Amino acid sequence: MADLFLNSFNTLSHGVIGYVIPFLFVLTIVVFFHELGHFLVARWNGVKVLTFSLGFGPEIVGFNDKHGTRWKLSAVPLGGYVKFFGDESEASTPSSDSLAKMTAEERAGSFHHKPVGPRAAIVAAGPIANFILAIVIFTFLFTFFGVPNTSARVDKVQAGSAAEIAGFQSGDVVVAIEGKAIRNFTEMQRTVSIEAGQALNFTVKRGDSTLQLRATPELREVKDSFGNVHRLGVLGISRSTAVGEVTTERVDPATAFVMGVKETWFVVDRTLAYIGGIFTGREAADQLGGPLRIAQISGQVATIGFTPLLHLAAVLSISIGLLNLFPVPLLDGGHLLFYAVEAVRGRPLSERAQEMGFRIGLGLVLMLMVFATYNDILHLAAS
Repeated sequence: MADLFLNSFNTLSHGVIGYVIPFLFVLTIVVFFHELGHFLVARWNGVKVLTFSLGFGPEIVGFNDKHGTRWKLSAVPLGGYVKFFGDESEASTPSSDSLAKMTAEERAGSFHHKPVGPRAAIVAAGPIANFILAIVIFTFLFTFFGVPNTSARVDKVQAGSAAEIAGFQSGDVVVAIEGKAIRNFTEMQRTVSIEAGQALNFTVKRGDSTLQLRATPELREVKDSFGNVHRLGVLGISRSTAVGEVTTERVDPATAFVMGVKETWFVVDRTLAYIGGIFTGREAADQLGGPLRIAQISGQVATIGFTPLLHLAAVLSISIGLLNLFPVPLLDGGHLLFYAVEAVRGRPLSERAQEMGFRIGLGLVLMLMVFATYNDILHLAAS
């Protein structure tokens, strides 16, 4: 009985450590750079920063820098915030009473007394820093680890699949889709996976001939190597790789940077397409995940290696940057929406209107968190 308890405890401990440590590593990097964006642009605009916190809740450890900013690590590691002089809360809501009592010197360092342009720049700097971080990570990975390269050759065609219906044969090599050159099998898979239900034109080399085939990828549920289910477009072809067929293409930093920008845009484009697909009914909302799902994926990816974990950090950074740009009060995008209205009207919205907006935003964010956590629990129970 004691041995059974110890074995169960060791298994649980290994699972917690295997998920929590990679999750905290990924999330801390992403949150730190997001808040650092706010912090740096605020400093450049002469705003006094009171607090730079990784996490929420009680402080675990911290220190004050020479400018009076309190840098701290807090107990709940699910985000972070930068608090400016004049803020009433971590959400950067102003306190009208304290703002009215400020001296001229204090107003010079107050976020809420800055013109609308600098305020918008400070708020937008967080999401922008997330996109920059992703580009830097992708550029680093492409420069130092290269890009796996396997020709887009068809080795097997599934019976009754979209590929068989279109006329694909074993030995065909896909060289272009919709006129866009395809460099490797992974690139072909990515293109097909996001075009379920859309007829695509394929340029195929078959021996010495070049053919044009037209196929419509089918939407299927596909399990990855960890058992996670994804809904993807599938042609029904496979590629077997012999020793030496998989090569790594090394690229120079300039090319890697361009590829990093393109990779970042791809993630943005697919995220927006997925969200749009939810509203049009084409995509299922059960793919939305929260902290539990991110922790699980972080642990799984960490078992492959440090490089895939860095790639995950880049993707998560893009997702957080994009989420924060949504025009929902409480998020950075909500602040930017208020500033846009202020720029058009020549004066800010009333304090009551802003307060109502933040309450609505808080409700929407909480509902999204509850829904994502519900999806996470169902996903974990099924896995």
